[in-house]
Amino acid sequence: MAIRHDQGIVLRTYSFGEADKIVVILSPNHGKLRTVAKGVRKTKSRFGGRLEPFSHIDLVLYEGRNLDTVTQVSVIEAYPNLRLDYEAVLAAGTMVEVCDAIAQEGESSSGLFLLLQRGLETLEAGASSMDLLSAFLLKASSVLGMSPSLGICAGCRRTPATGEIFRFSFGAGGSVCLSCEPTGAYRLREGVVEHLAALAGADMRTIPELPDGLETDALGTAKRFLEFHLEKRLTSLEVMHG
Repeated sequence: MAIRHDQGIVLRTYSFGEADKIVVILSPNHGKLRTVAKGVRKTKSRFGGRLEPFSHIDLVLYEGRNLDTVTQVSVIEAYPNLRLDYEAVLAAGTMVEVCDAIAQEGESSSGLFLLLQRGLETLEAGASSMDLLSAFLLKASSVLGMSPSLGICAGCRRTPATGEIFRFSFGAGGSVCLSCEPTGAYRLREGVVEHLAALAGADMRTIPELPDGLETDALGTAKRFLEFHLEKRLTSLEVMHG
């Protein structure tokens, strides 16, 4: 048993016993941490409010056989502004849900941690949540090693000729030409692939202003692509956009 120092972003919490909570944290160095905060549900708890979801925290842990125990915690960034906006809270909820599904315990998650941190920072700054969330989902797919092919055939790696029709397939990995088209591929609305490509290549802190009218289609496609490869539905996003 040992004491160690760490930092991370709180993904979720749930009750444990009469007064404790399990706190699930994304650490850049150690991946997903499942920790216990003892007595945190008591009124006089000394750090209960510091362990809320989305909070970026610095903490000291006492290593246990099954669960590490939080012994000290301080807040690095609480993201107070995004908590006042319902859409931003739902977007942040989707981001942490995705990270919870991707991160593994005991494995470095520096790329995923940085992606989540930048997503929360951008929401905190007041960015529109729909295109930001699409960008986050596309970049999370890349972290999984499943970045979608956008505008280039995922099968033969050929770019479309002028006027050529391409389809989109979740299983095949994105855009596909008619020669490589598998069963179940479908045609996206004009401009959606280009919209997704712009978001996939954007910096999370400076999401570009793109033409209106395609945000919903882009988000739905990014969501379904990631869900397909995670083999998991994103429930937070279902609340956000039905």
